[in-house]
Amino acid sequence: MYSEWRSLHLVIQNDQGHTSVLHSYPENVGREVANSVVRPLGQALNMPSATGSESLLKTDKEVKWTMEVVCYGLTLPLDGDTVKYCVDVYTDWIMALVLPKESIPLPVIKEPNLYVQSILKHLQNLFVPRADPGSIQMRLCLQVLKAVQKLARESSIMARETWEILLLFLLQINDTLLAAPTVQGGIAENLAEKLIGVLFEVWLLACARCFPTPPYWKTAKEMVANWRHHPAVVEQWSKVICALTSRLLRFTYGPSFPPFKIPDEDAGLIPPEMDNECIAQTWFRFLHILSNPVDLSNPAIISSTPKFQEQFLNVSGITQELNQYPCLKHLPQIFFRAMRGISCLVDAFLGISRPRSDSAPPTPVNRLSMPQNAAVNTTPPHNRRHRAVTVNKATVKTGTVSTTHTSKVQQQASSTSPLSSPNQTSSEPRPLPAPRRPKVNSILNLFGSWLFDAAFVHCKLHNGINRDGSMTAIATQASVEFRRKGSQMSTDTIASNPMFDASEFPDNYESGRAEACGTLCRIFCSKKTGEEILPAYLSRFYMLLIQGLQIADFICHPVLASIILNSPPLFCCDLKGIDVVVPYFISALETILPDRELSKFKNYINPIELRRASINILLSLLPLPHHFGIVKSEVVLEGKFSNDESSSYDRPVTFLSLKLRLVNILIGALQTETDPNNTQMILGAMLNIVQDSALLEAISCQLETNGGENSLLKSHSRTNSGISTTSGGSTEPTTPDSERPAQALLRDYALNTDTAAGLLIRSIHLVTQRLNSQWRQDMSISLAALELLSGLAKVKVVVDSSDRKRAISSVCSYIVYQCSRPAPLHSRDLHSMIVAAFQCLCVWLTEHPDMLDEKDCLKEVLEIVELGISGSKSKNSEQEVKYKGDKEPNPASMRVKDAAEATLTCIMQLLGAFPSPSGPASPCSLVNETTLIKCSGLPTINKHSFRYFVLDNSVILAMLEQPLGNERNDSIPSVTTLVRGTSGRFAWAQQLCLLPRGAKANQKMFIPEPRPTPKNNVGLKYTVKHRPFPEEVDKIPFVKADLSIPDLHEIVNEELEERHEKLRNGMAQQIFYETSIDQKSEEEWRKKSFPDPVTECKPLPPAQEFQTARLFLSHFGFLSLEALKEPANSRLPPHLIALESTLPGFFDDLGYLDLLPCRPFDTVFIFYMKAGQKTSQEILKNVESSRNVQPHFLEFLLSLGWSVDVGKHPGWTGHISTSWSINSCSNEEEPEQDEVISSEDVGASIFNGQKKVLYYADALTEIAVVVPSPMEPLTDSLESSVSDQENDSNMDLMPGILKQPSLTLELFPNHADHLSSSQRLSPTSRSKKVPQGRTIPPMGPETKVYVVWVERYDDIENFPLSDLVSETSTGVETTANSSTSLRSASPEKEVPVIFIHPLNTGLFRIKVQGATGKFNMVIPLVDGMIVSRRALVLITIPPLGTIRRTNWVAHVRTDQIVKSLNRCTEWIKELVQQICWFMGSVTGVLHQIKQEAQRSHTQNRQDQQVVAGVLITVLVLMVLGKG
Repeated sequence: MYSEWRSLHLVIQNDQGHTSVLHSYPENVGREVANSVVRPLGQALNMPSATGSESLLKTDKEVKWTMEVVCYGLTLPLDGDTVKYCVDVYTDWIMALVLPKESIPLPVIKEPNLYVQSILKHLQNLFVPRADPGSIQMRLCLQVLKAVQKLARESSIMARETWEILLLFLLQINDTLLAAPTVQGGIAENLAEKLIGVLFEVWLLACARCFPTPPYWKTAKEMVANWRHHPAVVEQWSKVICALTSRLLRFTYGPSFPPFKIPDEDAGLIPPEMDNECIAQTWFRFLHILSNPVDLSNPAIISSTPKFQEQFLNVSGITQELNQYPCLKHLPQIFFRAMRGISCLVDAFLGISRPRSDSAPPTPVNRLSMPQNAAVNTTPPHNRRHRAVTVNKATVKTGTVSTTHTSKVQQQASSTSPLSSPNQTSSEPRPLPAPRRPKVNSILNLFGSWLFDAAFVHCKLHNGINRDGSMTAIATQASVEFRRKGSQMSTDTIASNPMFDASEFPDNYESGRAEACGTLCRIFCSKKTGEEILPAYLSRFYMLLIQGLQIADFICHPVLASIILNSPPLFCCDLKGIDVVVPYFISALETILPDRELSKFKNYINPIELRRASINILLSLLPLPHHFGIVKSEVVLEGKFSNDESSSYDRPVTFLSLKLRLVNILIGALQTETDPNNTQMILGAMLNIVQDSALLEAISCQLETNGGENSLLKSHSRTNSGISTTSGGSTEPTTPDSERPAQALLRDYALNTDTAAGLLIRSIHLVTQRLNSQWRQDMSISLAALELLSGLAKVKVVVDSSDRKRAISSVCSYIVYQCSRPAPLHSRDLHSMIVAAFQCLCVWLTEHPDMLDEKDCLKEVLEIVELGISGSKSKNSEQEVKYKGDKEPNPASMRVKDAAEATLTCIMQLLGAFPSPSGPASPCSLVNETTLIKCSGLPTINKHSFRYFVLDNSVILAMLEQPLGNERNDSIPSVTTLVRGTSGRFAWAQQLCLLPRGAKANQKMFIPEPRPTPKNNVGLKYTVKHRPFPEEVDKIPFVKADLSIPDLHEIVNEELEERHEKLRNGMAQQIFYETSIDQKSEEEWRKKSFPDPVTECKPLPPAQEFQTARLFLSHFGFLSLEALKEPANSRLPPHLIALESTLPGFFDDLGYLDLLPCRPFDTVFIFYMKAGQKTSQEILKNVESSRNVQPHFLEFLLSLGWSVDVGKHPGWTGHISTSWSINSCSNEEEPEQDEVISSEDVGASIFNGQKKVLYYADALTEIAVVVPSPMEPLTDSLESSVSDQENDSNMDLMPGILKQPSLTLELFPNHADHLSSSQRLSPTSRSKKVPQGRTIPPMGPETKVYVVWVERYDDIENFPLSDLVSETSTGVETTANSSTSLRSASPEKEVPVIFIHPLNTGLFRIKVQGATGKFNMVIPLVDGMIVSRRALVLITIPPLGTIRRTNWVAHVRTDQIVKSLNRCTEWIKELVQQICWFMGSVTGVLHQIKQEAQRSHTQNRQDQQVVAGVLITVLVLMVLGKG
């Protein structure tokens, strides 16, 4: 840069301006003259009364003569006050350029520049080292430096010549003190920081006021190169260049570029008046003022300066050993400081700048002790305590460091590391480079030469590589050779220098080398999408990685850790040829991840961060074997890094052969990981690899079945897995097992992880074992493990039932353990873990319903359900059995109880019954009152024909007693029942059949037999005399008591006899009368025919009218006297209540109830973001045509679900106004019209939710996929005639979307097909159905997820999320008491966003942004992961359930519950004011059912249970108040 300019070095040496005429006299003469002349001047300045007094010198001649004396006085010894007086006089006189005073001679005031120039030259004598300097010289030097500093800052009349003299003065005094080898405790060591600080500050001031000419810059560069063995030089240079960089970035890239934050003290070094052009010129010159920083790694270069050479020879001429100079032993630390400074500059240009750390590395990066002033210290040098530095053999052997730092340094040492990535902590995400950052080539053009040379410091490369000039490819061959000689400290170079002892300089430059390697990794990881990097840079970078990742011969742990830490996104940047380093990264991961302690890395970096970075790299490598198959990875330099010719370490291997090693690393990492975040990442990676393997094998089986060749997919056998030690392509490393802990894992798992089934089994065993041991105490890991098990349940791989049973049993054991924990440990988080376990159990049961065919599995599951509902098991041991009626319900919490009840509902209703007859869009019946009225052929049936009952305060029965007209025999009692309960709506048609239907069909009409004719002459007739007393009474003899009562004839007289006779006659007449009547009756009876039609009993005719509702309730035990009674000591209503359906608003409330979904519903919004787009309208317009998007985007879109018509779809459609439609068809039928496909290329906008959406559902959830587009009025474009125009190649996918049969679930498809566009349900029709004065009832939790397909990865930061929130309304946000409305008022912060970026390799990079729950991770989503095209749908649909569950764990809070209670109370008061007591009962029951429906499908919403309980209490209190 200054090759054509001359240096001023000789000018400085030949300048005699610092000599005096007194130097020509004897020493005693000059001393006496100086003492005599200077003393009165100095005393006059120091006397308090002398303030304001005039100077003793009046003329120019007097001043010049006195200056000759003062110049000589500055060279005298420090034993007297003469030197001090000389310094006082000169520091006072130079202030004439700042503020003239009376103490300054008048000639100096008149021509200050001329005199100050001479004074500066004279002051050089003060800085000449004395034999015994002590603290006096240091204090005087500081006085001069402060005066010079003030002069430069405050002077406004300084001429250019004065500025130049001032710069030369500072260069000269710095060179005088700092060029020679540092003496322990000497003046140079103590003044170095102040000297360099003043020099750089004054130089910057000169740049702003009088820019130095190139000779001055060249001289400064040459001299600074002689001072680099002082730590303060590099430290001050780093401060200045960082301050200049901060100003440079501000005007170069604008205010939107991330600011480079530096301390205010450093920012103050830059003069405010310095303009942008001056900043740029100064920045570039200061960047190179230190020469090549890599020279600091070579003591031979540092010690080749003239001052060092002078010191190498002592007085006797004997050469001294170089290692006796402690300053050279500080070079590793200084080298690291220089690399750290360059690293900060690179980070600033990338936009990921970190505050510059002034602290020394906190961990022992060197094996030698460092001096105290290796770190920046604000204590004045003359006040610092000197501490001797000793180096002993023990220190070198153990590799420890005893570096003394200040308290500030010690505080920073605890939190920073020389290998840590910028702004990266254990809890913060890795920052993205700024979108406006410069290109990689531009940064490497600035810093690449230094960084590459520093990265290869002391590397033992192959001889051919050392001689290869193309490895640098940055400068000329001569400059390359010059750098190589200075930086690559090979053994030959060290041996060729007789003054250099290699044994004293081991590989302690590894910290600086590690910093350079990490910086280069960050540079290449910042590559923009589509950016081209020069092949020379790429090739050298790959050589750096290969060298740094070497573990066979020698492991440089700091370098290895730095590369791993700064390379997580390396395989996501589409670097050309990056695959050549895949085997080396795998070998490095095999060293790091299976090692639990990482004891060899603890001295350099936080092991948790190192493991996290390794896991991120592993996530990037896992898809490669399946994606590239048997493609071989190229090797840059085959065999040049190993002396073993038979080693296969550097030989080409197939990518598929690396799969087993990657899987084994993954399993080993899971066994040794202890950090929760890292464990979740590993679990996500495990689920992805299992699912991807299963999909790949399924595709392989399909191709084999279809006869297709599948050579790429038939490589899953162990012979192709790279574990064979006999094959030439083996990838098994040659390192001993003691150094490679992954080898043991390789042998253990080789038989289990070779196929998808084996990997699935191994994953189940490993996760279940740890779930019930190490992980059951940690909530985040437990939830992630349960999500992993749920994902493994959905993998379509045939495994033995015992393995599936192991997973179910493990989840059950987990629930038992958590429920049995002591009461003080029960918390919301604990109950969330139990609820998650029940949800996992539901997934396993729905995916594998045959598991309940096994008796022991069914018993275990039902016991767990019982435990969740009641709080205890009925059978705790072999002997003790506690029946249900004897137990007191005591569940762990209401949330746990609801989760257990939902599991029981899943077992009873969903297992083996999904999809239901209604289709997957509705697990419930699509029949309601309106449908039954339409399908019945009786005009007399209307909605008031139904009778409504409430059972157990939780189920509503709607009964239609009239026959529908389609029964075979209307005379049979029949009832049609609509059951609305917590599990949904179901319709049943029932008939009372006393006989089986088969017997009833063969039965004849019953005809009664006639009564037989009576026969009276049959049998014997006996005459019986009736007696009042038995005959035995007459046989009893009388006693005197009997005779005491006389007989009648003994007492009868005439009067009595007359009466007696009259009585006798009356009796005789009565007997005769009765006998005659009997005879007459008998005669009449004989004359009548038999049987008597009047008295004959005939069978009744069969009943034709029934009270079928009463029969149903009675037969099922619901109707009884006990059921109609109110429970004692309870405010709950009776078990059976009849509802009055004629009251106003009744059917509106039923409509509210039917609006509630039976499953959690989620919505996915898909966006396509082209390169460079920033506005929402640009993004929305991309999907209007398939020509605007990539073909893979349409393929991905179609894989998310199937197309459904919004107007006919009975499930979730993405908006509440069009969802769960049951009766959307019109009563008027139109001629059938076939749906006509439009010739217009509508692209993916057809799924914008107006007419069509994509839909996916399983037994436990339903998802609507919506592609928002610019909202326009609905047109009939889709019904226009077919055009013959040819569409683009991307449009070929669209007819398949539109032609596929509509998966409608309507009961009457012939009616639905007749609908016109105006008769179909419009997006606003549902809102019109809602009665005025009422609000839509709460819809429960709804999860929204944005999936953004980005063509350019850097555009992620420009995604207008806040603008698109309004385009993605689902209607749930506006519902009253909606659980979604309980969240934060900033919806854009609550919406998770999944960015998908296609790579050139065919893989896809995933970026997760936004709220992902309490634990910042959603299994299997991991930020920064790479997935294959097959797995895109797996990272989109399954994580929705996880996001929903984790969001509820994080967001439900007490204040939100209180707000929900207040809103619900207001709603209830409004209802009570509008309707009567019965309607209040109906509303209360309906609202409770709605709440229970929500709880049964959103298990972790404990706040809604509180709401439901309070609502019931409020209603009962209101009812009692009315009564």
